[in-house]
Amino acid sequence: MAEPRPVLERYVNLGVTVGETILVACFVSMLLVTKWLRLSTESPGRAGQQMMLWIAQGFGVGRVPVAPGTVGSVLGIVWFALLAATGRVWAVILGTVLGLGLSIWLCGVAESMLGQKDPGSAVLDEIAAMPVCFLSWIGILIWKTGSRPTLEEFFSGRNWFFTLGVFVLFRFFDVVKPWPVRQSQLLRGGWGITIDDLLAAFYVSCSVLIGFTLKSLISR
Repeated sequence: MAEPRPVLERYVNLGVTVGETILVACFVSMLLVTKWLRLSTESPGRAGQQMMLWIAQGFGVGRVPVAPGTVGSVLGIVWFALLAATGRVWAVILGTVLGLGLSIWLCGVAESMLGQKDPGSAVLDEIAAMPVCFLSWIGILIWKTGSRPTLEEFFSGRNWFFTLGVFVLFRFFDVVKPWPVRQSQLLRGGWGITIDDLLAAFYVSCSVLIGFTLKSLISR
């Protein structure tokens, strides 16, 4: 008589990865929290407002006294790793879009609550924008291999150094704010807070694409 297969093995054989399960759980949690926060906005309460502020501050990491944007960007790498762990491009794109939407909303709430324009402690924008930095890298991997990129493509061996380079580039463009990154901060509320990080991430993604193109031309 054959031994029953472990539950996890049977589950994986259905074509569902552990990363996808975690991501779905995150999406469901995000939807539930968003619904609860909307109800809190309609019926303002101290607890609801503080929860919205806490999430906008990167689940509290933005409250660190030194370099909150850098710390938030580190958490952004973790967010990207979670998305990449699914091995699904659609999951990366969907998670990125949802994250950016949540950032626009909650960072705007944080700005109103704190009475500051683009408060430094509101780092959800850095977290949400980080996956955009890797989009061209994902596209390059698909073009070269014809298969979906895995987590190891970004976080194993020497790939760690390239991921670190992406992180440094993001911080550079976020701080220097070349055109039109700085100008986008004139947008109202959470739009101005989030779009500048989105544009900085776009600069990084373009830099990765240019670097790959130059490398290909040189190696010919």
